[in-house]
Amino acid sequence: MSFFSPEKANALIPVLAPLIDELWVKRRELAIKLLEQDPELRKAGGRAGSSAAERRGETRRAGELKAEIVRIINRIEAYGCVMKDIDLGLLDFPALRAGRPVYLCWKSGETTVEHWHGTDETFVKRKPIDPSS
Repeated sequence: MSFFSPEKANALIPVLAPLIDELWVKRRELAIKLLEQDPELRKAGGRAGSSAAERRGETRRAGELKAEIVRIINRIEAYGCVMKDIDLGLLDFPALRAGRPVYLCWKSGETTVEHWHGTDETFVKRKPIDPSS
């Protein structure tokens, strides 16, 4: 496993942020597709009767979207970071702090990596990176 410095993690933000945005788009498309397939919602919306071919096509598209989501997550993690929370767009970057493994923590919308937390801690416990350390 390689470790990140804040500078190295920050250099990846312009690459990773668009991937998070793409991930959110695909996840939203999947959620809509799954809702459209719900038989109870179809009845309520007056779309109770769809053909078997339509249902197969919808199921196939949902499967494709799931695969695209997995591919995007794999692309993100191929850079060496860890996707922690899709909803928040939360990424952790393995790092060393005072000789012990930690995570540098970045949330979509933040301009730079400015926090860290222990490997046994969560986003809630993140602390500011002290620039002097």
